[in-house]
Amino acid sequence: MVLITKSIISLFSFDFYPSTFELPLEYHIFVEEFKKNPGAIWIMKPAAKSQGHGIFLFRKLKDITNWRKGDYQPVSDQTQKEVPELYVVQRYIADPYLVGGRKFDLRVYVLVLSFNPIKAWLYREGFARFSNTRFSLDSIDDTYVHLTNVAVQKTAPDYDPEKGCKWSLHRLRQFLLAKHGVEAVQQTFKEIDNIIVKSLQSVQKIIINDKHCFEMYGFDVILDSKLKPWLIEINASPSLTASGKEDYQLKYGLLCDVLNVLDLENRLSGQERRIGGFDLLWDDGPVLPDDSPDGQEVITVPTTTTYLGCHNDRRKQLRELYRNNPAKTQN
Repeated sequence: MVLITKSIISLFSFDFYPSTFELPLEYHIFVEEFKKNPGAIWIMKPAAKSQGHGIFLFRKLKDITNWRKGDYQPVSDQTQKEVPELYVVQRYIADPYLVGGRKFDLRVYVLVLSFNPIKAWLYREGFARFSNTRFSLDSIDDTYVHLTNVAVQKTAPDYDPEKGCKWSLHRLRQFLLAKHGVEAVQQTFKEIDNIIVKSLQSVQKIIINDKHCFEMYGFDVILDSKLKPWLIEINASPSLTASGKEDYQLKYGLLCDVLNVLDLENRLSGQERRIGGFDLLWDDGPVLPDDSPDGQEVITVPTTTTYLGCHNDRRKQLRELYRNNPAKTQN
């Protein structure tokens, strides 16, 4: 087993998101960074919209001159004067990993039961959202090339509703394993685990912790050409609308397993590491496998194994779990 020192972890643990700024508040800081990277592509996203609305790419500052001057859509508030709509500007990942020449990103589901301490469950299944058009930087205005949102892609002239534009994470993982081998793929998915844990830790002190509350997040991650994962955004209210039969089955199982983890009927012991399609990722520390050496301090990034994209036999697992944990008698 390879032991990783804390100093090495501190150097690499947070290198997982592109340069990102909030406008207009950080406009001048963004300009300084923009000038350091001439020719780079940036992407602008309205903070309060979804389904790809209002997103555009640009290479030159003059492309957002109108935005900077205030000629953008304001957000109305009856209690105060109109304020500019918030945007997020982010360095565009210009070398994405491609499958069949098409760009994609990953939607990963994380259930957080507590922030103090952090207790987070990672759902095995998710999906990869593909663009409908082969990737190219020749035209940064073509949303069918650069935006993977299903709401955008299904409006493409040659979109096939029978085929859709999604792969399950299990299918993607199998594809990557066949092409790159176990070690490379395992490392990539471990880094996604690290992204999740570090993101939650970064807001741990500012999130109001209530033992009666929980939250399920949708993490959007993209792989670059070297299989390095990058965090694009985290959705506090991920869409659960199904775009097809497989998508319906995924989200139906996901919602059922959220209730299984919450254990409202008090049928479980509270020591489970897997419930349905959810695996315990972090419980006030990394969740180590049962065969880890006793008494030996192992620094992990953040766990020694990852189950993201692995086979999700949730029904079989739940049957065995509840067979071993019969309903408790209530006084």
